Amino acid sequence: MSQNHFGDDVAETYDADVSGEFDPAVIASIVSFLADGATDGSALEFGIGTGRIALPLHHLGLDVEGIDLSSSMVERMRRKPGGGDIRVVLGDFASTSMDRTFDLAYLVFNTIMNLTTQEEQVACFANAAAHLRPGGRFVVEVMIPDLRRLPPGEKFRPFNVQPDALGFDEYDVANQGLVSHHYRVHDDRMEVHSIPFRYVWPSELDLMASMAGMALRGRWSGWTREPFTSESLKHVSVWEKLP
Repeated sequence: MSQNHFGDDVAETYDADVSGEFDPAVIASIVSFLADGATDGSALEFGIGTGRIALPLHHLGLDVEGIDLSSSMVERMRRKPGGGDIRVVLGDFASTSMDRTFDLAYLVFNTIMNLTTQEEQVACFANAAAHLRPGGRFVVEVMIPDLRRLPPGEKFRPFNVQPDALGFDEYDVANQGLVSHHYRVHDDRMEVHSIPFRYVWPSELDLMASMAGMALRGRWSGWTREPFTSESLKHVSVWEKLP
């Protein structure tokens, strides 16, 4: 069972993220990609959070539902226009059932890594397949582990350096883990959050998909379908549930 690291303190400032994930152009490209894959208009988000992606899809007219472990994050979504219209079940998206099927299931912004064991990640793929009709698609956006850019003998890699914010990843290469450390000045106080993750390679995800009865249908380095190469920093992958 995953541990909830997204309580009131994180939810309060989550939408103020300045990493670019809340840039309207970024959100628009994600929403367009996902809407194209929901051919019958139904979609399930694993880790729906504050509705960054689910709400724009809902406003397009899609039948969106979600699973999330954090009631604090979901409550933030409920306060936004349309947030009360989206059905959300509180629970672990590796095992929680919505008791229906969808044309599309998706998981964005590294959320697969919130599952910190291989067993949980395998279960997530099985749960996605259980929620898809035959021919339905599972979409995952996740980083490529930044091991090549680690200085020799070091385990720390900064990802956000600003006057009022600092973020760096601490890698545990032997155990395929990392901890993301976040420091941010908010209302004249320092907020500190450290969140554990399990990084995962594309080939490993393909095997998890195959075990769940899904096959890879496409992989890109971004939401506008940029080619996936050895230099890509992340990937957007699509697997299809087989008949």
